[in-house]
Amino acid sequence: MIENREINSSVYLPEIAEVVSTQQLTDMEKYIELKLKEPENFNFNPGQFIQISIFGIGEAPISISSSPFDKTRIGICVRKAGDVTSAIHKLEKGSYLGIRGPLGNGFPVEKMKGKDLLFVAGGLGLAPLRSLINYVLERRDDFADITILYGAKGPAEMLFIEELELWRSREDINIEITVDKPDDDWSGKSGVITRLIPPLKIEPSNTYALVVGPPVMYKYVLLELQAKQIPEDRIIMSLERRMKCGIGKCGHCQINGVYVCIEGPEFSYHTLKFLSEAI
Repeated sequence: MIENREINSSVYLPEIAEVVSTQQLTDMEKYIELKLKEPENFNFNPGQFIQISIFGIGEAPISISSSPFDKTRIGICVRKAGDVTSAIHKLEKGSYLGIRGPLGNGFPVEKMKGKDLLFVAGGLGLAPLRSLINYVLERRDDFADITILYGAKGPAEMLFIEELELWRSREDINIEITVDKPDDDWSGKSGVITRLIPPLKIEPSNTYALVVGPPVMYKYVLLELQAKQIPEDRIIMSLERRMKCGIGKCGHCQINGVYVCIEGPEFSYHTLKFLSEAI
């Protein structure tokens, strides 16, 4: 029960962070790097999120996209979708905002050690997975085979293009990229991301699948992963789009008594299948 959970009073108070760099990734997504006054004290796990405050406007939960090993900066990828995120998009180098967190639980990185990893990222889903991917690549010897599948609506909606090419150049990982609607300049694969799964050679008993993307994607990706016989407790998905306050007070993310912001945002399919309307 939520009443039995202890919440440190400090999570109510935003810490001031400075915008040290910005990069417009697409028309709708902007990557922003932040610096805290005492960055060495900010520790997080891949998959956790922070509450970003724009004073006088409001706050919003945003995934941490940067590696937890980089203590100098916190990276966030923000889609312009409302008042708060629109205000974040207007920030430039030297601006200030508030941070609460890190909040929630991250991916089960300890359980994943020694396993094959299959990343399935749709659209903005690459942002939270980017933190985990970089964590895994910096600890490459701790994991077995790594496959990254990324799908976007079109070439203009693709995120972190330069980094995708860098990953593609590595010989110790496999990466496949597709777009739903290619343009005249696109020479890569086309079609929905689920088309990339059937050709994969997967050892289901040794595989973790990490899936983050739009809600419509989950049902069809799950069908393909189940066809590959990946165990339900090793299919991990993110529900962070349902969150609001980040600390289990507003009830906005509550699903049948489960508070996504506290017990998630990452859940195994084995857990989610018993939560109606979760996916």
